[in-house]
Amino acid sequence: MKKTVLMVGCGDIALRVAPLLQEKYRIFGLFRHPDKARPFCSLGVRAIAGDLDRRSSLKKLAGIAQIIIHLAPPPNHGVRDTRTANLLAALSEWTKGKSKILPQQLIYISTSGVYGDCQGKIINETRRLSPFNARAVRRVSAENQVRAWGRRNRIPVSILRVPGIYASDRLPVKRIREGIPAFIAQDDGYTNHIHADDLARIICAAIRHGKSGRVYNATDDTQMKMGDYFDLVADHFNLSRPPRISRDQATGRISPGMLSFMNESRRISNRRMKKELHVTLRYPTVAAGVKEATIAENCR
Repeated sequence: MKKTVLMVGCGDIALRVAPLLQEKYRIFGLFRHPDKARPFCSLGVRAIAGDLDRRSSLKKLAGIAQIIIHLAPPPNHGVRDTRTANLLAALSEWTKGKSKILPQQLIYISTSGVYGDCQGKIINETRRLSPFNARAVRRVSAENQVRAWGRRNRIPVSILRVPGIYASDRLPVKRIREGIPAFIAQDDGYTNHIHADDLARIICAAIRHGKSGRVYNATDDTQMKMGDYFDLVADHFNLSRPPRISRDQATGRISPGMLSFMNESRRISNRRMKKELHVTLRYPTVAAGVKEATIAENCR
């Protein structure tokens, strides 16, 4: 009998994961809006209606799946991830017959933003967390919750810390066309990337090989500054490179949300991911992924 998987947070990455699992697993997906389930249904995903912001709507999740892939982001306010709290409570509910059927594994998709600004240093999973903004604080909350829940219930939990996700349809082309500036080289910080297709494959590898309580940096091999990344995309799509400004000139010219992201600099090691999850990246560098995106664009 096939094992069952529940995907929570059914967006682009979940849509890429589903085809990789459909032969060996029965897949359920949690959807706040039923119309969002249509592309998943064609892949054999069974839709379940529920809203992570309303715990009462999640009663059907108890005992439904052996493997949970938690891709949903935290809410946009507060310091605690209440959505993760609601999900874990629902998974722990007593089912009919007064027997509790808990999952056998949970994989949480977090963000590399939990490391905060590392001033360009090369870091690994043992780096002390220092979230720089409220979004990252809520991600740390989610990580702590799933870890505690896993220990309490003796359920293996793996955490993937994900940097900037890109794909052919997830490149900063619009930003470049709008002429939004990047930092000059001396003020610029390192950024990290992972192709969406590689992330889907890493999630599947975590199901097979992820160790209990283990964190994995789900990033590629690239060591590139953010302005250079924008230049790379601009060159491949025959666009003008973004203007460069100093950090002191950024206020009013770059949105606060983007500026918060640009003020963090780190180079993230993926050695543990490759060794323990046995991952071979299809797009080991962002240059390789952008090149393929350009080829795909030219073939349209």
